[in-house]
Amino acid sequence: MKEKTAVHVNGYLGLLCAILVGAASLWLIFAGFTGSMPVLLTIGIILLVVVILFSTALTIIQPNEAKVLTFFGNYIGTIRDAGLFMTIPFTNKETVSLRVCNFNSQILKVNDSKGNPIEIAAVIVYKVVDTAKALFSVDDYEQFVQIQSESAVRHVASEYPYDSFENQDVITLRGNPTEVSERLTAELQDRLNVAGVKIIETRLTHLAYATEIASAMLQKQQSSAILSARKIIVEGAVSITEEAINRLNKEANLNLTDEQRLQIINNIMVAIISERGTQPVINTGNQG
Repeated sequence: MKEKTAVHVNGYLGLLCAILVGAASLWLIFAGFTGSMPVLLTIGIILLVVVILFSTALTIIQPNEAKVLTFFGNYIGTIRDAGLFMTIPFTNKETVSLRVCNFNSQILKVNDSKGNPIEIAAVIVYKVVDTAKALFSVDDYEQFVQIQSESAVRHVASEYPYDSFENQDVITLRGNPTEVSERLTAELQDRLNVAGVKIIETRLTHLAYATEIASAMLQKQQSSAILSARKIIVEGAVSITEEAINRLNKEANLNLTDEQRLQIINNIMVAIISERGTQPVINTGNQG
C-alpha cells in the first residue's frame, strides 16, 4: 500500500456553497409548508439533507499534519495541504503527524564483537513520509519505531568492539562514532521502510562498559595504553641513540670501542626511557 492524494476542494468555497444551499433549502421548506406546496417542501428537505451530508466532508488540517481518509474501510487517499477542505462525505479522517520526532532508546546491555558486556543507548530522529504505510502496514508505527530502534542498536553494537588498542584501523564503538551512526542509520532505514518512516539521524547518547567489568576493562585499557606508549618511546630512543653514535663518529672523529659504544647506548636509553629524571654522573678521570 502506498500513499495517494485524496479528492478534495477548497473548504471555504464548499462552506459558502453549503451555506447558500442550506439557506435556499430552508426557504423552500418554509414556502412549501406555509403555501401547502408539497413539491417545494420535498425539494427543500432533499437540499437540506444534501447540505448536512456535505457538511460531514469538511475537515481542518494543521501545518505539518496529514489526514488519511477511509471510506467504509477502503483507503481513498491522504490530504497533506494545510487549511480547510471539503472531500468525500462519510469518510473517516485520521490525523498523522508529519513533524520530525525524537526517540531516545533505553540504556541497553549488550555484548560487543569481543563478547564484552557494554551499556549503549541512542537517539533516533525520524519522520513519517508515507502515511498509508504508517497507518495500515504496521499496527502502531510509533511503537514499531521504538522496538525496531532498540533491536537495531543491539545488532549494530554486537558488530563492533568497544575499543581496540592493538589495531588502530579497526572500527570501534568508542573511536568511530560517525561510522557507527551511519551503520545504525542504514540498519534502521531498512527495518522501517515498511512503516513509511524516514530516518533523519541517529547518534549514540550513552556508551560504557557494564558495571561488573568496568574496573577490569579500565585497567586493561590503561595497560594497553602504557604498552603502546612504551613502544613508541623505545622506538624513538633507538632512533636518537643511533643518530647520536653516527654523529659522534663523523663529526668528532671518535673511534669508540664496542664497550664504549655499549656504555653510551645504555646511558642514552636509560635517560630517555626512564620515567624519573636521571642524575648525571661526571667522569673526572682515573686517579693516579
